[in-house]
Amino acid sequence: MARDNIAGDINLDCWMRVVADTNVLVSAIRSPSGASGFVLKEMLHGRLEFGLSPALLLEYEDVLKRPLMLGDPPKVTFADVETILDALCSRARPALSYFRFRPILSDPKDDFLIECALASGATIILTSDRHLAPDALKPLGLKAMTPKMFLQDYYRKETQ
Repeated sequence: MARDNIAGDINLDCWMRVVADTNVLVSAIRSPSGASGFVLKEMLHGRLEFGLSPALLLEYEDVLKRPLMLGDPPKVTFADVETILDALCSRARPALSYFRFRPILSDPKDDFLIECALASGATIILTSDRHLAPDALKPLGLKAMTPKMFLQDYYRKETQ
């Protein structure tokens, strides 16, 4: 799977699309049985649509390959990280933004998450960061949720 093909199979009938912050992937790999791990598995199996921009992909790669980021000893190898990133690229909805929304958040380094969400048609940013303020996201039609909150909401809608 090549990373230059981030379109993958897109289910246009999906009722929601997300963007996963890098901290979600780190948590998923470090603790695969947690909420973040479940979200990553759903993304990889194509059961959860998600947006991915080149900037977000580069951040995933940078952070996931930092020494000790994935534990000591690491939970996965660099080759495993490459495989995960390639699989994400093959499933993602491409987010090629031709505009910038900066600065919006209290941490401007995360504004690219907003750009990715808007460019990919996502409505939810999955993150463990508390600084993604609802007041900044709401006018853009976006919502920030932790993976745990998302799963609680996701399963509630699935059973209705």
